[in-house]
Amino acid sequence: MSTPSEDALERGRATVRRRPEQLLLAFTGELMVAGGAGPLPASVLIAVLGDLGVGEAATRAALTRMTARRLLAPVRAGRTVSYVLTPESVRVLGEARDRVFDDDPFAPRGTGWTLVSFSVPESRRDVRHRVRAQLTWAGFGLLRDGLWIAPGEVDVARALGGVHDDGRDDDELELLAFRAHEVPGFSAARSVRTAWRLEAMRARHEQFQDRWQGAEPDAAGALRDVTALVADWLDLLRAVPRLPPEHLAPDWPAARSVEAFRRLHAALAGPARAELARRLEG
Repeated sequence: MSTPSEDALERGRATVRRRPEQLLLAFTGELMVAGGAGPLPASVLIAVLGDLGVGEAATRAALTRMTARRLLAPVRAGRTVSYVLTPESVRVLGEARDRVFDDDPFAPRGTGWTLVSFSVPESRRDVRHRVRAQLTWAGFGLLRDGLWIAPGEVDVARALGGVHDDGRDDDELELLAFRAHEVPGFSAARSVRTAWRLEAMRARHEQFQDRWQGAEPDAAGALRDVTALVADWLDLLRAVPRLPPEHLAPDWPAARSVEAFRRLHAALAGPARAELARRLEG
């Protein structure tokens, strides 16, 4: 009979459907950016994702898509294809890790609010999608049509670095950003409820905790488990921005999620790197 902690870890491993790109980004951020590994043979990536229920064809397709997006670069040695990080992926993953290991990844930095408005021609929907995705990752919520809001003092140039600094897009992206503070007597609570679905965010925290809280680390499956853990953590960080505590309920679950992630990551990171080293030597 399995123990409660074994049941929790099993839920984290296998019962969640994760996109192959999610898992590859988690793996490369954890083992290549932080761990210094690389180049990594496609066979190793296929095997790790296979342990998490992703088929070989799906992993290869994801590798092709990430190569097209310049997040990975293939390197051939005979019949072996390996992958290395690109400058773009190093930037993206480095910025992600800044929040992954922030002392308090759900607390705003600075005071007040940051607001952004942008305009993109209808013909460049790809640029619009990239801007929206990066604003969401940076913690912005859509306040009303065309106006995005984030708590604290967000570095907008850095948040939109992949788009704003792209010479191909500069002439087509009209961007306005400014800081704001509440006027006494006019609370921002209503804006918070408009821009973010707080109960849905609470549910995301609770789902993460249901998968991982109380789970005991398994050194034999550390590479598989740390990949799943980091993928789920990145997914949670993308879904739940930094929000001012005064606008949240006293029992807001963010602290419990942080504790669960840190405890398991600390136990799994070292064994995962050792396991990867053994696989590469083999």
